[in-house]
Amino acid sequence: MRIGEIAALVGLTTRAVRHYHHVGLLPEPERRPNGYRAYSIRDAVLLARVRRLTELGLGLDEVRDVLADDAGRDLAEVLAELDADLARQEAAIRERRRRLAALLAEPPGATGPVSPALAALLAQAPETDSPSAAKDRDHLTLMDAPGTGAQDMFALFGTLVTDPAVSALYERLDALADAPADDPRIAPLAADLMAAVPEELFAAIPADGVVVAGLKEAMLAEYAPAQAEVVSRLMEAFVARGRG
Repeated sequence: MRIGEIAALVGLTTRAVRHYHHVGLLPEPERRPNGYRAYSIRDAVLLARVRRLTELGLGLDEVRDVLADDAGRDLAEVLAELDADLARQEAAIRERRRRLAALLAEPPGATGPVSPALAALLAQAPETDSPSAAKDRDHLTLMDAPGTGAQDMFALFGTLVTDPAVSALYERLDALADAPADDPRIAPLAADLMAAVPEELFAAIPADGVVVAGLKEAMLAEYAPAQAEVVSRLMEAFVARGRG
């Protein structure tokens, strides 16, 4: 058989057959006097087995192991590994679909994909049109990353986000949108915000804080001067209190 004939027989392309020659899966057959390859039934059987194995999801290196003589791995062993890998992929896909379903169920304007700890916290927060409250929620999502320690703290914020007095504090912060950086309301508001923080939060603050380098400046840049001064004082006092 010529290459086109054996390719058609086993359901492959001539390009695939040539590739299997190139990577050593299929030995080069003898050539006829005219230079064409002459394939045998044995070659066809081998090619058919390669096709079946690749259709199962085996890579070419794994196929080579299966086709090897006594030095190769047993087919059942390779297929068992493939089955285990597919099971892991199925589990990962199910988890991704579960998270996607949760996102699709969120109301319009929801924050988006967050950790379960932060999702539980945001679910407790009352609805508000306060720009400062909206910024705080956005900042929480930035802290919501593995290794920051923030996830352990989110559960402790519950009493803070549900406290009606906190809404009034946000209103006071919103009121500083057009105020100068030396407005006399800054210091009292920073102190009141600090006083509203639950005591147990301070013990949960990591030694190096929860805000990565550069993030503090970026966060403060979103506020008007007087508001930024309040937030800056609060952040510094928060970290200092936690370390103390």
